[in-house]
Amino acid sequence: MFTHIKRSNNGLLVRNLVLLFGVTAVPYPTAVLAAHLGQPGQRTATLLFNGTFIFIAIFFNLLWRYASSPHRHLLAHDVDADAVARITRMYSFGPLPYLICFALAWVSVPVSLAANAAMGGFFALPPTVIRPKM
Repeated sequence: MFTHIKRSNNGLLVRNLVLLFGVTAVPYPTAVLAAHLGQPGQRTATLLFNGTFIFIAIFFNLLWRYASSPHRHLLAHDVDADAVARITRMYSFGPLPYLICFALAWVSVPVSLAANAAMGGFFALPPTVIRPKM
């Protein structure tokens, strides 16, 4: 994402700080989840864990949409419009599966965590693996 962003402003910096807050908060719900797996509070811990990733996915989208909107001029002048559209589609996909993981926690904690791990693996892949250039 930041290879395409060449300028910044206060709005971008604030959104990035909120996103980074979510990322730095991940160890806490992870520790809560680890402490409560197999215990009566495991569902609540899983909801907290999944909720953190929903928060991150939403702010990731807000950051990208803010940076890539045409009237803010934060992207490089030579950025490929198709690449921007692909990134926007890929990022907009994020919050929904994390919401599904959140909902799955009410049905089955292990299934919810497996789906969450699959989402982490999916987003860890480089975009060229997910959708090769044509």
